[in-house]
Amino acid sequence: MKKRALVSVSDKTDLIPFVKGLVECGYEIISTGGTYKALKEAGIDCLGIEEVTHFPEILDGRVKTLHPMVHGGLLAVRDLESHQKQLKENHIETIDLVCVNLYPFKQTISKEGFTHAEAIENIDIGGPSMLRSAAKNHAYVTVVCDVKDYEQVLNEIKENGDTSLATRQRLAAKVYRTTASYDAMIAQYMSDYVQEENPESLTMTFDLKQTLRYGENPHQKASFYSEMFTTPYSLCSAKQLHGKELSYNNIQDANATLEILRDFEGSSAVVAVKHMNPCGIGVASDLYTAWRKAYEADTTSIFGGIVAFNETVTVQIAEELSKMFLEIILAPAFEEEAFEILSRKKNIRLMTFTKEAQKEYVRKFVSVSGGILVQDTDRAVTRAEDCKCVTEKQPTEKEMEDLLFGFKVVKHVKSNAIVIVKDGQTLGVGAGQMNRVGAAKIALEQAGEKARGAVLASDAFFPMDDTVKLASEYGISAIIQPGGSIKDEDSIKACNENQVSMVFTGKRHFKH
Repeated sequence: MKKRALVSVSDKTDLIPFVKGLVECGYEIISTGGTYKALKEAGIDCLGIEEVTHFPEILDGRVKTLHPMVHGGLLAVRDLESHQKQLKENHIETIDLVCVNLYPFKQTISKEGFTHAEAIENIDIGGPSMLRSAAKNHAYVTVVCDVKDYEQVLNEIKENGDTSLATRQRLAAKVYRTTASYDAMIAQYMSDYVQEENPESLTMTFDLKQTLRYGENPHQKASFYSEMFTTPYSLCSAKQLHGKELSYNNIQDANATLEILRDFEGSSAVVAVKHMNPCGIGVASDLYTAWRKAYEADTTSIFGGIVAFNETVTVQIAEELSKMFLEIILAPAFEEEAFEILSRKKNIRLMTFTKEAQKEYVRKFVSVSGGILVQDTDRAVTRAEDCKCVTEKQPTEKEMEDLLFGFKVVKHVKSNAIVIVKDGQTLGVGAGQMNRVGAAKIALEQAGEKARGAVLASDAFFPMDDTVKLASEYGISAIIQPGGSIKDEDSIKACNENQVSMVFTGKRHFKH
């Protein structure tokens, strides 16, 4: 019996050689719409879908393959007598291979200025139905939804007369991943369109960006998947220009670096990160000064860290960077000679990223055993007018500038978090401690003598006055914190006694 292949694709890449190969192997080709036209123009003899269904395509092509003549031919169990009897009674012929890829829904909603009507028209119905039917019956039917599989399928048919069961099983699994991803994309689009905030089920799809050198440790395997649309100021949209492959930890750290850097647009800014915590941040009117501030903030911890710039890396900066060990350098761009200097180091990763603003509503997903947590990302911005001075001593204009800078930084430090800053530079960072005064001790000890006249930022309120008393011993001149403790008055009193100004923001920035 002559084998039949049903071919209906939106992406016609490499289609003609594949179908010609099938014809050479004795397949009769059935096709639809634009695919039928393309095959005919290439001189390939094929049947139109109407010749199989004996029913015209209707509703502007919305209905053409949803027919028993198609799905009966796909779903029949070949060695089940009752199925064969029904096929014969209904004059249905079996279909042995399906080659289908789907309407370009993702490409449609990625275009500038697309309409909702265009999105709806690009939701494929018949394509997923044929793919799923063929995949379900993979014991007998070969199903191809990816151009990358054309070569292997054709080679197996040429060599063996058919694909192997193992190949059909692999292709069927790919089909269900493809249709699941396609439906998840549509579900996400429609949920966003109707502004559904907490759907009863969460459907998401991610594309493999790359396999990684290893996970958190060398004995752990890891992969990097990106959302269906790339996000500016993220590793998913970054391009690696040089250096060895990334590891899981590299991506975690680099992601944290870009999340911090994004908060300092408007000034030249440089962020250095180690183990997802900032070890040095500098802002200035020029990038070189910002770089020196970030580096001098902690010349020890930056070793083996990640550094990100929000402007083009110059030759002057590159010459200094080349003298130290860094895992990754990120920037919107590198001067040609700067790139040449840095790329002399074989392993260092040089990466560029896009800086376009993100949409306001962005969610963050964190895995837990057996599930995930979902929350909005912390995009809260604190301005001077949002703050309330609660002490007798008022912060100066310069202190207020540093207080706001410090509160931006501390938002990105693992809780409990304390940051010491002065003149747009971090001087000490206390991260991830079990008590707040412990975090303060680390930050203040790191700042040392530089703490005198500097300001202190805390991600959450002081449960008691011990942090204020410790800060005053180091000469801290002003403090910014959310406030809200039942012992706020104790901290305010300690500030007044030590001539320290303190402002409350009313916003907490825990980071777990």
